[in-house]
Amino acid sequence: MTVPFAPSARSSVGIEWELMLADGQTGDLVGRAPEIMPALEEATALERHTVTAELLTNTVEVTSGVGDTVAAAVDDISDAIDAVRTQTDPLGIELMCAGSHPFARWYDQQVTDKTRYEKLIERTQWWGRNMMIWGIHVHVGIEDVNKVFPIIHALTGYIPHLQALSASSPFWAGERTGYASNRALVFQQLPTTGLPWQLSTWAEYEAYLDDMERTGVIADSTEVRWDIRPAPRWGTIEIRACDGMSTLPELAAVASLVQTLVESFSRELDEGRELVALQPWYTRENKWRAARYGLDADVIVGRDGTQVPVREHLRETFERLEPLAAELKCAKEFAELSAILDRGASYQRQVAVAEAADGDLREVARSLIREFRNGPTLREHVGLGRLEAPRPI
Repeated sequence: MTVPFAPSARSSVGIEWELMLADGQTGDLVGRAPEIMPALEEATALERHTVTAELLTNTVEVTSGVGDTVAAAVDDISDAIDAVRTQTDPLGIELMCAGSHPFARWYDQQVTDKTRYEKLIERTQWWGRNMMIWGIHVHVGIEDVNKVFPIIHALTGYIPHLQALSASSPFWAGERTGYASNRALVFQQLPTTGLPWQLSTWAEYEAYLDDMERTGVIADSTEVRWDIRPAPRWGTIEIRACDGMSTLPELAAVASLVQTLVESFSRELDEGRELVALQPWYTRENKWRAARYGLDADVIVGRDGTQVPVREHLRETFERLEPLAAELKCAKEFAELSAILDRGASYQRQVAVAEAADGDLREVARSLIREFRNGPTLREHVGLGRLEAPRPI
C-alpha cells in the first residue's frame, strides 16, 4: 500500500478544539448540536475555520485553517467560536471545555446520527458509549516525510508534559477520580488509540496500515487514533494526547509548545543528529504518571532512567525553547505556559472550586463556563490569592 504524505509548509499550525454544549443555568450537557449545525455549516462554508458535529450531540468541534503562526490559527478558532455563539447565545446554550464533564452521565447522551459513529458504537459497545471526553488536536507541518517518525518518537517523550499541562478531567460522572486526566486512560480503551507503535520509516507505516485495513480493523488512516500520529492528508504530525483546554489562551500556549518542540527536533535532524526516543515501557509509565498526578508527576526523561519532577523539566524546556518561540512569532502564547504552572492547570482549578463549594460539581461546571468566556483569574482559583466563592453565571 502506498500512502502519499501531502506537501505542507514546515512548522505551519492547525488546531482542532472539541467543545461541550451546556445549559447556562445548571451547567449540564445539552444535546442540541443537530439544531445549530445546519446554520453553522452554511455560515462557515467559505471561511478558513470550520464547525463540525462530533460523536455526541452535546459537542461541536471548531477547526482552524492552516496558520503560518500559532496566532493565525488561534484567530481562526476565535472566529469559529464567535460563529458558534451566534447560534448558541439566543438559545441559552453555553460553551465549555475540559477533558470530561464534572457530573454528566453517558446514558443521558445521544450519539450523532452518522454512519461512522454508529459503526464505532456498534463495535466498541460500553466503552464507546462512555467516550464522554473532549480534547484538542494540534497539527504541525512537516516538509519531509522521512522526518515524520523520528519526530513522532522524540515527541512521545513529551506526552507527559503536554498531558500534565492540559489535564482537565479530575471528575467522572459525578465522582472525583483521583486522576488529573481520567480522559487519557479512558480514551486508550478504544482500538487503535494510545501510544504510537515504534515504527521507523514511512514504509513500515504503510505496511501497518495495509495490515490493519486488510484485517478489517480500520477503514483508512483516519481511524488510527494514536496520541501522536501522522496525518498524511495534511502533511502534518498531529498531537492528540491533550485533554480539552478550558481557555483559549491555554490552548494557544500548548499549541506554541508543540510547534516549538517539532521545529527544534526538525532542526536537529537537519544537523544530522539522531533524535532520542525513550523505551516504550518508559513512555507508557510516563503517560500513566501524568494522568494520575498531573503537574506533580515525576517523569522519566532519559534512556538511562533519569527521573525529574515534570514541573522542573517543563521550566527547563521553556527556557531552552524560548528563543525559538520568539523566532516562530509565538512568544506571547509561549509565555502563557509558565502562567499555567503558576496558577494551576484546569484539573487543579476544578478541584479547588469543588472543595470551596462543599463538593457541589454544578459549581465546577459553572466555573468552566465562566473560564471559557473570560479566562481564569488568579484570585478565582488556585493562583496567588485565596479562592473566592464562585460567582453566578
